[in-house]
Amino acid sequence: MNYEFIDALEQIEKEKGISKEILFEAIEAALISAYKKNFNTAPNVKVHIDRDTGKIRVYSCLTIVEEVKDPQQELSIAEAKALSSRYQSGDVIEMEVTPKNFGRIAAQTAKQVVIQRIREAEREIIYREYVDREDDIVTGIVQRTDQKNIIIDLGKAEAVLSPSEQMPNETYKQGDRIKTYVVEVKKTTKGPQIMVSRTHPGLLKRLFELEVPEIFDGTVEIKSVSREAGYRSKAAVYSSNPEVDPVGSCVGPKGVRVQTIVSELKGEKIDIIKWSEDPKEFVSNSLSPAKVTSVEIHEDKKIAGVVVPDYQLSLAIGKEGQNARLAAKLTGWKIDINSESQMKKQLSEETEEIFPEAGLEEEELETLDEEIDVDEEVDDEEVDDEEMDDEEMDDEEIDDEEMDDEEIDDEEIDDEEIDDKEIDDEEIEK
Repeated sequence: MNYEFIDALEQIEKEKGISKEILFEAIEAALISAYKKNFNTAPNVKVHIDRDTGKIRVYSCLTIVEEVKDPQQELSIAEAKALSSRYQSGDVIEMEVTPKNFGRIAAQTAKQVVIQRIREAEREIIYREYVDREDDIVTGIVQRTDQKNIIIDLGKAEAVLSPSEQMPNETYKQGDRIKTYVVEVKKTTKGPQIMVSRTHPGLLKRLFELEVPEIFDGTVEIKSVSREAGYRSKAAVYSSNPEVDPVGSCVGPKGVRVQTIVSELKGEKIDIIKWSEDPKEFVSNSLSPAKVTSVEIHEDKKIAGVVVPDYQLSLAIGKEGQNARLAAKLTGWKIDINSESQMKKQLSEETEEIFPEAGLEEEELETLDEEIDVDEEVDDEEVDDEEMDDEEMDDEEIDDEEMDDEEIDDEEIDDEEIDDKEIDDEEIEK
């Protein structure tokens, strides 16, 4: 060990970022192991390297006792007093036992330890650097393919893009520069293992942060993202500043910002919608580009019933249900989509259950109307008969009254005749 060794450690510290003190401690621990192995000594050995000169000293730690039983670990109090009068029984004294040829052994051991320690330190540095970048985006170069896994060179480390995290419509060629999303960083015996993804919804969110300054500074917030990698994605955005249009900010002038992201994702379609606290409005927006007629929210079942025009039904559902599926993921609501004609039919069926006559066909309705008309005619005839009966009864009553009047008149005539007779009798008497 000499000054050149110290200079070498300082150079390693600068290039690799490994503290020189860590290297010194590692070399001292390795030299202790080498000394015990080569000189068959007891375990109570200490090695010290001078930080300035690099000189190595080996010390044997002995315990002062009254009676020595193990000379490799103990020292008599008489021998200790001969070295210094201040030593007492029970004290531990360090005695230098550096071998003459220990420099060669130390150099070989130090070389191996330094190399191993550098590797471990580099792995630890890389792990600490990338473990803090989980859920972040990194740029790398495609290096090679290993059993369908794509190995990406990130500079200081290599990342693994597994088949499940690869986009279905994308091919990776050696030398291609791609952006990936860091999913997980694991610490292994061979160093940190960095798992990245091209299909994760977080990749879309981070790409928007890179391209849209309003998102980066917090003016516009991405509330939720749903994605089917390689085909279509939806992003719900919101701005706390009423003067800032969140959708327009993400689209950019003439669609430049969103088009950059689409190019990075190899043509994946992106729908940007406005987030809202009102579930009805949010669900309606999420089905864009389809136009929604009405939305009915069922809080208890977490279901949103949506009605769209007939010509918008296929657009709202999307190819193989993609648009509705992405909207459900984006909003967190189960979305039930019906056309206006379907809703009318459903309402008529429900009405028929309550009022069976409402579900009769036209012929049946006409028959029912005819029956109603016949019944009305019969009722009218009955009414007429009743009126006639009443009139007859009235005439009879009138006749009876006339007869009564005639009887009264007859009585009056009889009374007059009686009066006349009485007058005649009077005249006869005279």
